Amino acid sequence: QVQLVESGGGLVQAGGSLRLSCAASGRTFSMYAMGWFRQAPGQEREFLARITSSSRITHYADSVRGRFTISRDSAKNTVYLQMNRLKPEDTAVYYCAADSTGRGLGRLVSQYDYWGQGTQVTVSS
Repeated sequence: QVQLVESGGGLVQAGGSLRLSCAASGRTFSMYAMGWFRQAPGQEREFLARITSSSRITHYADSVRGRFTISRDSAKNTVYLQMNRLKPEDTAVYYCAADSTGRGLGRLVSQYDYWGQGTQVTVSS
């Protein structure tokens, strides 16, 4: 069992930056691939980024590649999403998720076993 708690969301102007954190409970955190998703009102949950358990491989959605960076600190049981050059269309609830299998690119919601409660990010124009 893994419990995930996101933090770091808030209101920011377009062009600004935020760093989201996802703190995980459980001693097996280092075994999970981790992902970040977001969901805007009326839209499906969207894949953003993924990092393998070893941190050697990362994947990004085209919409955020070059602006967002995923990283993890296994000593702190925490995964991060650094978001730069934010745009109004980045406004959404952001979720972290844990994948026990670590297989594939991890772009599908169904591949993840555990989810956090989400943190709101609002980007003003």
